[in-house]
Order: sequence, then structure tokens, then C-alpha cells
Amino acid sequence: MKSLTRWLAAGGIAAALSVLSQPSVAAGVFYPESFTLKNGLLVVVIPNHRVPVISHMVWYRVGAADETQGKTGLAHMLEHMMFKGTRTVPAGQFSHIVATNGGRDNAFTTADYTAYFQNVAADKLELVMTLEADRMANLALKDSDFQPERQVVLEERRMRVENEPQGLLDEQMEAALHVNDPYHHPVIGWRSDIEGYSLKDVTDFYHRWYAPNNAVLVIGGDVTAARVRPLAERIFGRIPARPLPSREHGEEPLPVAARSVLLRDPEVHQPSWSRLYLAPSYHKGDAAQAYPLQVLAEVLGGGATSRLYQSLVVDQELATSVTAAYDPDAVGLTSFAFQASPRPGISMDRLGAAMAEQIARVAKDGLSEQEVARAKGRLRATVAYARDSLQAGARVLGQTLTTGGSIEEEEAWPDRVAAVTPAQVNEAARAILRDERSVTGQLLPAAAGEATTEAVTSPPSNRPPAGLSGRELR
Repeated sequence: MKSLTRWLAAGGIAAALSVLSQPSVAAGVFYPESFTLKNGLLVVVIPNHRVPVISHMVWYRVGAADETQGKTGLAHMLEHMMFKGTRTVPAGQFSHIVATNGGRDNAFTTADYTAYFQNVAADKLELVMTLEADRMANLALKDSDFQPERQVVLEERRMRVENEPQGLLDEQMEAALHVNDPYHHPVIGWRSDIEGYSLKDVTDFYHRWYAPNNAVLVIGGDVTAARVRPLAERIFGRIPARPLPSREHGEEPLPVAARSVLLRDPEVHQPSWSRLYLAPSYHKGDAAQAYPLQVLAEVLGGGATSRLYQSLVVDQELATSVTAAYDPDAVGLTSFAFQASPRPGISMDRLGAAMAEQIARVAKDGLSEQEVARAKGRLRATVAYARDSLQAGARVLGQTLTTGGSIEEEEAWPDRVAAVTPAQVNEAARAILRDERSVTGQLLPAAAGEATTEAVTSPPSNRPPAGLSGRELR
């Protein structure tokens, strides 16, 4: 599901970026600098001179949520086709050139953005900038490349979704949660759409969205803005800006009923219980709840000391694992997610009832001041784990800037988390952890030939017992 496949500690990594950006934290690490070229390309440089290596990333403000009905999966399909060559770099040569120069590259697509990156030695900066600028402006697509690549994507869908029960359940739960906004459809696309669109659809999508004024260039590592600026102006600056379509998100109707999805499959070897709650992001819904919800997720699912882990794994011995996740970096509404796997011999009904009881208890009774204080401390402490990562800062800023945020907002993250009060966390929990906002999923084994998916719009079947207090594709 989207929330669980995003970074579980997105806020913590954001905090890491903020602390790392201060010169006093670590030698050789400096504050991010940014500038905008005349054609609209935003350039961000995050110097880190510990090793002579850079992480070079180009982010486009387009993802699966920007596709049209019947054309789902185009953003991801275009990501694949971006490696199929230009007039000067033949198909397959992009990655070969990067590899022969000692680097590695890849790309990923989400609902809100598409990103391409290369990790290379610092003296190869101009090379990778030239390669990315070339395919930003000069992609030369051929049907002879498109048809076999379509089969590659269809096989990817088979492997990641259709033949992977957890992936299939996640896809169905997201579709049930998002009724009227484009997060309803999967990033990889529905099979019938992948089979149906043409090379012209992919080419049109490229010309519609891939422009410098719809992109962010983020470079982290052994580099300075003084070095990057003239290169960016010479290499990317000559690409003309283009008119861009608006990013449209439908308004979600007010949730009125809890929904459940049950998937049985012979390939299920580890059952799981999941629940999604429709939640605000930084940019949609009640954004004031975004920071309290990050603290709430840390209290409930932040590792082995979290409330859910201690209760369900340690004390009650019902689960082998349990998580709570929330990522507010989204253009539209997002989700607050829970997932748990039962211990051998524990029924799904028993685990589901225990999870539902814990969630309902939080919504009813709230968290203590001590729990909130410890969670905020842990979130701030995550900075220590990102200090040696060249790519963490580039990824966080890229995600922020392509979903509507700013460097200044990212830098303010620690102070905003520190200002969260227990009352705000408890208010957000009461507002979001409500049955009618939820989709509950169960993944269960089945005998051969008995695989089935059931979707039900009703109160979840695993309500607490009576008397107990009543939630990236490459």
C-alpha cells in the first residue's frame, strides 16, 4: 500500500536533512542552496565534502495521479522508455555510460512524481548532467523499443501484483480507500490500460509533462552551487520552457462507511492484517494535523519500543510484527496505515480484534505526555542515522519540492515537530482513527483453486469485543 511502501520514517529523514544542513553539525556539510534558471528549472545543491562522490537527481512533478482515465500506468511506462535512447545516445547506452564511468543509476515513479538518479564520482558531474538534459529534451522513441518494453512492464505487474498476494491486497485496499481522486488507480497501471495504450500515448505524455519548468534538479555530495550554476545554465538552460497542464485531484466524498477487503490465495505463507485510514497531507485536508499524526505514528509503530509492538508482540504474543506508518508528503490526501502479522497458531480474528482494540483505545483515551515527548525525541534523534548518506537529503528535498513544499518548510520540520502538544496528537487521533474513514484488509491462505477477493462496504468484521473501547516502483 502506498503509505507502507513510502519511507516509514519520512519525517525523521526530513529532520536529518535539516540538521545535516547546518554547518555546525558535521565538518564538510553545508546548508542547501537553490536557484532557478530562466527556463524555470529549479536547482538545489546540498554540499557534503566527506567523500568525492555526488548523487545527481532529476525530479519531474508528474506521477500516476496525473494520468487520464483509461491511460493508467503511463508515468511508469515513460520512466522505462526514458532509457530507450535519444538521437545521440542509443537505446541501452545511458546506463552503460554511467556504469563504465564507475557510477550507478536508476529511476522510480510514484503517484506524485518521477525521479531519475545517478551516483557517481564528483568529477563526472558534467557527464551525468549532459545525459539527463539530453533525454529531458531529445527522447527519440521507437515502436520497436516500445512493444517489448510494454511486455517488460506487464511482467513487472505480474510479479509485483498479480502473483504477489500482498501486492494485490494493497492495490485493492488503495482503490477502496480513494473513491474519487487519482490515487484510486495503481502506479503501475491496470493491466487492460497497459495493454491498450500506444507509443503515441507515451510520447504525448512525455511532451506534455517533461519540461525544465516542471522539473527539479537536486545534487548532493562533493559539489558547490558555484560549480553547479554555470554547468546548469549551459547544459539545462538551453532547453526551452513549455506550457504545462494543471495537476487535477478530484475531491474525495466524505467517508460514510467502513470497508473491508478479504483476499485468500494458495501462495499466502504469512497471513497479514492491514488497515488504512484516509488522512490529510501537508497539502490536502486539515494540514494542521500532519505534524501530530507523524508523532502519533512514531508512538504507535516506531520500532520495538512502540506501543503496538510492546502490546501485541511482547506482552500478548499475538503478532510477529506490527507497524504504523504515515507520510504527509503528497499532493492529495494520504493514509495512516497499520499492518500486523499473526504468530503461528493465532487466528486472524483474534489478531484483528486486538489491533482494533488498541486503535480504538488510542482514539478514545489518547496518548500521555510522556509518550508524546519520547516520540518527538526519537524523531529528532533520527538525524544521527542520515549523516553519512549522500542521497537521503536529495531524496527528501526532491519529494518535498515535487509535492508542493519548500526548502524552508523542510528546514522548519524539527521545530514544528517539537511544538506538537499531546492535545494536538489526541485531537488528530480522534479525527482520523474513525471506522468510516477506514479500509481493513486480511490476507489469508487458501486451498489450490480457492483464491478469491471479497470487498465489503460495512463495519470492519474485527471490531473490539463488546465492552472494550472501540487504525516507490522502479
